[in-house]
Amino acid sequence: MIHRLMAVLVCFALFTPGWGNDIEPRRWGHMPMGGNFLTAGYAYTEATIYLDPVIRLENVKMNLDTWLAKYVHSFKFLGKSSRFDLTQGYQEGRWEGTLDGQPRSTQRKGPSDTYVRFAMNLIGAPALAGKEFAAYRRDLKRETIVGAGVVVQLPTGDYSEDKLINLGSNRFTIRPQLGMTHTRGPWTGELTGEVYVYSDNAEFFNGNKLEQAPLYTGQTHLIYTFRPGLWMSGSLGYALGGTSTINGKTKDDPREAAAWALSLGVPIARQLNAKATYLSSRAKDRIGQDTDTLALGLAYSWQ
Repeated sequence: MIHRLMAVLVCFALFTPGWGNDIEPRRWGHMPMGGNFLTAGYAYTEATIYLDPVIRLENVKMNLDTWLAKYVHSFKFLGKSSRFDLTQGYQEGRWEGTLDGQPRSTQRKGPSDTYVRFAMNLIGAPALAGKEFAAYRRDLKRETIVGAGVVVQLPTGDYSEDKLINLGSNRFTIRPQLGMTHTRGPWTGELTGEVYVYSDNAEFFNGNKLEQAPLYTGQTHLIYTFRPGLWMSGSLGYALGGTSTINGKTKDDPREAAAWALSLGVPIARQLNAKATYLSSRAKDRIGQDTDTLALGLAYSWQ
Protein backbone atom coordinates (compact mmCIF):
# COMPACT_ATOMS: atom_id res chain seq x y z
CA MET A 1 0.00 0.00 0.00
CA ILE A 2 2.87 2.40 0.82
CA HIS A 3 4.58 1.79 -2.55
CA ARG A 4 1.28 2.33 -4.34
CA LEU A 5 0.72 5.61 -2.50
CA MET A 6 4.24 6.81 -3.36
CA ALA A 7 3.61 6.10 -7.05
CA VAL A 8 0.41 8.13 -6.95
CA LEU A 9 2.23 11.01 -5.25
CA VAL A 10 4.98 11.11 -7.86
CA CYS A 11 2.57 10.94 -10.77
CA PHE A 12 0.34 13.77 -9.63
CA ALA A 13 3.21 15.95 -8.39
CA LEU A 14 5.04 15.84 -11.73
CA PHE A 15 2.24 15.54 -14.31
CA THR A 16 1.24 19.18 -14.59
CA PRO A 17 1.46 21.36 -17.71
CA GLY A 18 5.03 22.55 -17.91
CA TRP A 19 7.44 21.61 -20.66
CA GLY A 20 4.83 21.29 -23.41
CA ASN A 21 3.32 24.69 -22.70
CA ASP A 22 6.76 26.32 -22.99
CA ILE A 23 7.14 25.58 -26.71
CA GLU A 24 7.48 29.18 -27.87
CA PRO A 25 8.62 30.52 -31.26
CA ARG A 26 10.54 33.79 -31.74
CA ARG A 27 12.20 33.75 -28.30
CA TRP A 28 15.56 34.62 -29.90
CA GLY A 29 14.24 37.38 -32.16
CA HIS A 30 15.98 40.72 -32.62
CA MET A 31 14.44 43.44 -30.41
CA PRO A 32 15.10 47.20 -30.21
CA MET A 33 17.09 48.18 -27.13
CA GLY A 34 15.09 49.87 -24.40
CA GLY A 35 11.89 48.19 -25.49
CA ASN A 36 9.15 47.13 -23.09
CA PHE A 37 6.52 44.49 -23.81
CA LEU A 38 3.55 43.63 -21.62
CA THR A 39 1.46 40.55 -22.45
CA ALA A 40 -1.83 39.38 -20.97
CA GLY A 41 -3.01 35.91 -21.95
CA TYR A 42 -5.38 33.05 -21.29
CA ALA A 43 -4.91 29.32 -21.92
CA TYR A 44 -7.27 26.37 -21.58
CA THR A 45 -5.73 22.91 -21.19
CA GLU A 46 -7.30 19.46 -21.27
CA ALA A 47 -5.17 16.47 -20.29
CA THR A 48 -5.42 12.71 -19.99
CA ILE A 49 -2.95 11.34 -17.43
CA TYR A 50 -1.51 7.82 -17.73
CA LEU A 51 -0.32 6.09 -14.57
CA ASP A 52 1.38 2.81 -13.78
CA PRO A 53 -1.35 0.08 -13.92
CA VAL A 54 -0.41 -1.16 -10.42
CA ILE A 55 -1.76 2.11 -9.02
CA ARG A 56 -5.32 1.17 -10.09
CA LEU A 57 -6.11 4.84 -10.68
CA GLU A 58 -7.81 5.07 -14.06
CA ASN A 59 -9.49 7.51 -16.47
CA VAL A 60 -7.63 10.45 -14.95
CA LYS A 61 -8.52 13.77 -16.61
CA MET A 62 -7.49 17.36 -15.98
CA ASN A 63 -9.07 20.65 -17.06
CA LEU A 64 -7.00 23.75 -16.36
CA ASP A 65 -7.61 27.47 -16.90
CA THR A 66 -4.54 29.71 -16.84
CA TRP A 67 -4.44 33.51 -16.79
CA LEU A 68 -0.99 34.87 -17.54
CA ALA A 69 0.87 38.19 -17.32
CA LYS A 70 4.34 38.62 -18.85
CA TYR A 71 6.72 41.58 -18.93
CA VAL A 72 9.78 41.73 -21.22
CA HIS A 73 12.48 44.42 -21.24
CA SER A 74 15.26 44.58 -23.85
CA PHE A 75 18.64 46.17 -23.07
CA LYS A 76 22.32 46.19 -23.93
CA PHE A 77 24.56 44.00 -21.77
CA LEU A 78 28.31 43.54 -22.38
CA GLY A 79 27.77 45.07 -25.80
CA LYS A 80 25.15 42.45 -26.77
CA SER A 81 21.38 42.70 -27.22
CA SER A 82 19.74 41.09 -24.20
CA ARG A 83 16.32 40.67 -22.60
CA PHE A 84 14.72 40.09 -19.22
CA ASP A 85 11.39 38.25 -18.89
CA LEU A 86 9.09 38.04 -15.85
CA THR A 87 6.06 35.73 -16.07
CA GLN A 88 3.31 35.13 -13.51
CA GLY A 89 0.20 32.99 -13.83
CA TYR A 90 -3.01 32.28 -11.94
CA GLN A 91 -4.64 28.88 -12.43
CA GLU A 92 -7.88 27.08 -11.71
CA GLY A 93 -8.06 23.35 -12.38
CA ARG A 94 -10.01 20.17 -11.81
CA TRP A 95 -8.64 16.61 -11.68
CA GLU A 96 -10.92 13.56 -11.74
CA GLY A 97 -10.66 9.78 -12.19
CA THR A 98 -11.55 6.45 -10.63
CA LEU A 99 -9.62 4.72 -7.84
CA ASP A 100 -10.52 1.03 -7.35
CA GLY A 101 -13.61 1.74 -9.46
CA GLN A 102 -14.78 4.64 -7.27
CA PRO A 103 -14.92 8.20 -8.69
CA ARG A 104 -12.53 10.73 -7.18
CA SER A 105 -12.02 14.41 -7.96
CA THR A 106 -10.36 17.54 -6.61
CA GLN A 107 -10.05 21.22 -7.54
CA ARG A 108 -7.36 23.85 -7.06
CA LYS A 109 -7.07 27.57 -7.75
CA GLY A 110 -4.39 30.09 -6.99
CA PRO A 111 -1.10 31.55 -8.27
CA SER A 112 1.35 29.35 -10.13
CA ASP A 113 5.14 29.55 -9.90
CA THR A 114 6.91 32.71 -11.11
CA TYR A 115 9.32 32.47 -14.06
CA VAL A 116 12.33 34.76 -14.58
CA ARG A 117 14.41 34.60 -17.77
CA PHE A 118 17.60 36.31 -18.90
CA ALA A 119 18.85 35.83 -22.47
CA MET A 120 21.65 37.31 -24.56
CA ASN A 121 22.23 37.14 -28.31
CA LEU A 122 25.88 36.12 -28.76
CA ILE A 123 26.04 36.23 -32.56
CA GLY A 124 23.97 38.54 -34.76
CA ALA A 125 21.14 40.85 -33.62
CA PRO A 126 23.29 43.94 -32.84
CA ALA A 127 22.24 46.15 -29.95
CA LEU A 128 20.40 48.94 -31.79
CA ALA A 129 17.53 51.28 -31.01
CA GLY A 130 15.25 53.76 -32.73
CA LYS A 131 15.98 54.68 -36.36
CA GLU A 132 19.16 52.58 -36.44
CA PHE A 133 17.19 49.46 -35.51
CA ALA A 134 14.44 50.22 -38.05
CA ALA A 135 16.97 50.79 -40.85
CA TYR A 136 18.87 47.61 -40.01
CA ARG A 137 15.72 45.46 -40.04
CA ARG A 138 14.40 47.07 -43.23
CA ASP A 139 17.54 46.33 -45.25
CA LEU A 140 18.21 42.86 -43.86
CA LYS A 141 17.69 39.91 -46.24
CA ARG A 142 19.52 37.13 -44.41
CA GLU A 143 20.43 36.73 -40.75
CA THR A 144 21.78 34.16 -38.27
CA ILE A 145 21.38 34.67 -34.51
CA VAL A 146 22.90 32.50 -31.77
CA GLY A 147 21.82 33.12 -28.19
CA ALA A 148 22.09 31.73 -24.68
CA GLY A 149 19.75 32.13 -21.76
CA VAL A 150 18.60 30.78 -18.42
CA VAL A 151 15.11 30.45 -16.94
CA VAL A 152 14.59 30.20 -13.17
CA GLN A 153 11.27 28.88 -11.90
CA LEU A 154 10.68 30.26 -8.41
CA PRO A 155 8.65 28.31 -5.79
CA THR A 156 6.04 31.06 -5.39
CA GLY A 157 2.95 29.12 -6.46
CA ASP A 158 0.16 27.86 -4.23
CA TYR A 159 1.46 24.82 -2.33
CA SER A 160 0.43 22.81 0.72
CA GLU A 161 2.46 19.90 2.06
CA ASP A 162 -0.72 18.06 3.12
CA LYS A 163 -2.22 18.12 -0.40
CA LEU A 164 -1.49 15.61 -3.13
CA ILE A 165 -2.06 18.03 -6.04
CA ASN A 166 -0.63 21.55 -6.03
CA LEU A 167 -0.31 24.42 -8.51
CA GLY A 168 3.13 25.34 -7.17
CA SER A 169 6.17 23.05 -7.20
CA ASN A 170 7.79 24.10 -3.88
CA ARG A 171 11.24 23.86 -5.48
CA PHE A 172 13.52 25.79 -7.80
CA THR A 173 13.98 24.76 -11.41
CA ILE A 174 16.94 26.13 -13.38
CA ARG A 175 16.81 25.83 -17.16
CA PRO A 176 19.93 26.78 -19.17
CA GLN A 177 19.11 27.34 -22.85
CA LEU A 178 21.00 27.57 -26.14
CA GLY A 179 19.23 28.74 -29.28
CA MET A 180 19.80 29.60 -32.92
CA THR A 181 17.70 31.20 -35.64
CA HIS A 182 18.36 31.64 -39.34
CA THR A 183 16.28 34.00 -41.47
CA ARG A 184 16.23 34.07 -45.24
CA GLY A 185 13.64 36.31 -46.81
CA PRO A 186 10.27 35.75 -45.11
CA TRP A 187 11.31 32.34 -43.67
CA THR A 188 12.91 31.80 -40.26
CA GLY A 189 14.08 28.49 -38.77
CA GLU A 190 14.62 28.34 -35.03
CA LEU A 191 16.14 25.70 -32.75
CA THR A 192 16.36 25.64 -28.93
CA GLY A 193 17.96 23.09 -26.62
CA GLU A 194 17.26 23.19 -22.88
CA VAL A 195 17.91 21.26 -19.67
CA TYR A 196 15.56 21.33 -16.66
CA VAL A 197 17.59 21.00 -13.44
CA TYR A 198 15.44 20.58 -10.30
CA SER A 199 16.20 21.32 -6.68
CA ASP A 200 14.87 18.91 -4.04
CA ASN A 201 11.44 19.28 -2.47
CA ALA A 202 12.04 18.41 1.18
CA GLU A 203 8.40 19.22 2.03
CA PHE A 204 6.80 16.77 -0.34
CA PHE A 205 3.45 15.21 0.61
CA ASN A 206 3.33 14.40 4.36
CA GLY A 207 7.04 14.97 4.99
CA ASN A 208 8.50 12.93 2.13
CA LYS A 209 11.47 14.12 0.05
CA LEU A 210 11.22 14.39 -3.73
CA GLU A 211 14.23 14.50 -6.04
CA GLN A 212 14.15 14.53 -9.85
CA ALA A 213 16.81 13.89 -12.48
CA PRO A 214 17.32 16.47 -15.25
CA LEU A 215 14.85 16.64 -18.13
CA TYR A 216 16.36 17.23 -21.59
CA THR A 217 14.28 19.02 -24.20
CA GLY A 218 14.56 20.35 -27.73
CA GLN A 219 12.20 22.36 -29.88
CA THR A 220 12.24 23.66 -33.44
CA HIS A 221 10.09 26.21 -35.25
CA LEU A 222 9.50 27.21 -38.84
CA ILE A 223 8.18 30.77 -39.07
CA TYR A 224 6.82 32.69 -42.07
CA THR A 225 6.52 36.48 -41.80
CA PHE A 226 3.97 38.04 -44.15
CA ARG A 227 4.82 41.58 -42.99
CA PRO A 228 5.99 43.13 -39.72
CA GLY A 229 3.73 41.86 -36.94
CA LEU A 230 1.89 39.33 -39.13
CA TRP A 231 3.39 35.84 -38.97
CA MET A 232 2.60 32.17 -38.50
CA SER A 233 4.66 29.23 -37.28
CA GLY A 234 4.70 25.47 -36.94
CA SER A 235 6.61 23.93 -34.01
CA LEU A 236 7.85 20.52 -32.88
CA GLY A 237 9.27 19.55 -29.48
CA TYR A 238 10.65 16.51 -27.68
CA ALA A 239 11.47 15.80 -24.02
CA LEU A 240 13.30 12.91 -22.33
CA GLY A 241 14.43 12.17 -18.76
CA GLY A 242 13.21 13.46 -15.41
CA THR A 243 13.24 10.20 -13.41
CA SER A 244 12.04 10.84 -9.86
CA THR A 245 13.30 9.66 -6.47
CA ILE A 246 11.25 9.49 -3.26
CA ASN A 247 13.09 9.26 0.09
CA GLY A 248 16.21 7.97 -1.67
CA LYS A 249 14.41 5.30 -3.72
CA THR A 250 14.53 5.88 -7.49
CA LYS A 251 11.29 5.23 -9.37
CA ASP A 252 11.07 3.68 -12.84
CA ASP A 253 9.24 6.69 -14.31
CA PRO A 254 11.29 8.54 -16.94
CA ARG A 255 9.40 11.10 -19.00
CA GLU A 256 9.31 10.88 -22.79
CA ALA A 257 6.96 13.09 -24.78
CA ALA A 258 6.57 14.81 -28.14
CA ALA A 259 4.67 18.02 -28.86
CA TRP A 260 3.60 20.16 -31.79
CA ALA A 261 2.06 23.61 -32.08
CA LEU A 262 0.64 26.12 -34.53
CA SER A 263 0.82 29.86 -33.80
CA LEU A 264 -0.44 33.00 -35.50
CA GLY A 265 0.60 36.57 -34.72
CA VAL A 266 -1.58 39.47 -35.90
CA PRO A 267 -0.96 43.24 -35.55
CA ILE A 268 -3.95 45.17 -34.21
CA ALA A 269 -2.40 48.63 -33.87
CA ARG A 270 1.09 50.09 -34.01
CA GLN A 271 1.91 49.02 -30.44
CA LEU A 272 -0.63 46.23 -29.98
CA ASN A 273 -0.39 42.65 -31.26
CA ALA A 274 -2.44 39.48 -30.76
CA LYS A 275 -1.27 35.88 -30.75
CA ALA A 276 -3.17 32.59 -30.88
CA THR A 277 -1.61 29.15 -30.31
CA TYR A 278 -2.86 25.58 -30.41
CA LEU A 279 -0.48 23.14 -28.72
CA SER A 280 -0.67 19.37 -28.33
CA SER A 281 1.67 17.00 -26.47
CA ARG A 282 1.66 13.20 -26.34
CA ALA A 283 3.37 10.81 -23.91
CA LYS A 284 5.64 8.20 -25.50
CA ASP A 285 5.75 5.77 -22.55
CA ARG A 286 3.33 3.97 -20.23
CA ILE A 287 3.55 6.87 -17.79
CA GLY A 288 2.85 10.46 -18.83
CA GLN A 289 0.11 12.71 -20.09
CA ASP A 290 -1.53 13.82 -23.31
CA THR A 291 -2.43 17.52 -23.38
CA ASP A 292 -4.25 19.89 -25.70
CA THR A 293 -4.00 23.64 -25.09
CA LEU A 294 -5.53 26.68 -26.75
CA ALA A 295 -3.89 29.99 -25.81
CA LEU A 296 -4.71 33.60 -26.67
CA GLY A 297 -2.70 36.70 -25.81
CA LEU A 298 -2.44 40.46 -26.33
CA ALA A 299 0.92 42.25 -26.24
CA TYR A 300 1.44 45.99 -25.81
CA SER A 301 4.88 47.52 -26.52
CA TRP A 302 6.49 50.88 -25.76
CA GLN A 303 9.89 52.53 -25.40
